[in-house]
Amino acid sequence: MSIKLITFDLDDTLWDNVPVIINAEASMREWLALNASKVGDLPLEHFASLRQQVLERHPELKYRISILRHKVLMHAFEEAGYPQPEATQMADVCYEAFIHARHQLTPFPEAEPMLKALRQHFLLGVITNGNADVQRVGLADYFHFALRAEDIGIAKPDARLFQEALQRGGVDANQAVHIGDHPGDDIAGAQQAGLRAVWFNPTGKAWEADKQPDVEIRSLTELPGLLRSWQSR
Repeated sequence: MSIKLITFDLDDTLWDNVPVIINAEASMREWLALNASKVGDLPLEHFASLRQQVLERHPELKYRISILRHKVLMHAFEEAGYPQPEATQMADVCYEAFIHARHQLTPFPEAEPMLKALRQHFLLGVITNGNADVQRVGLADYFHFALRAEDIGIAKPDARLFQEALQRGGVDANQAVHIGDHPGDDIAGAQQAGLRAVWFNPTGKAWEADKQPDVEIRSLTELPGLLRSWQSR
């Protein structure tokens, strides 16, 4: 069958995510230093401990990373002596400092031309475990839908997330292709759901999993030609 749906991971597939998260964390720390120094001075280990405590009480938040981060902040403010509802209000503003910076990113130069070209011939979707919003990064017009683990409560490599994408696209698994950088979450996850999987590997890492990806690419510019070759078979 011909390909009708192409789904994309976001972080480290359409942009380099490491500097984005570093900047977002720094923006949050800067806000805390200016507005709540007692919380800002807490070591990272304490935030990790709070995160574990929140997850023990609310295991359903494992994949709802935005709510989880907000709750961790709220507990940190409470511990620092801020009463309710002030602790929640402070967490709201602090989290917004983080998430605003988290969306100050630049897609790879080839990403938008590639998406524009593919959008003319295929349905495009997003499947991400992160909390990036394609609307906030200016890419929403390229996609017919965006599935975020935190909105659904399940995460890649769970096949149900890919099956939801197939349902949104109205296609069978053999009519869909997923592109991502993570061997487990993206490649194994897509393949176990019956999709073809393209491994985006710009730095030339060695493949260490048992089952190979259907194809490996080093640049997003390779995708249109690859898909054309599959269509012509």
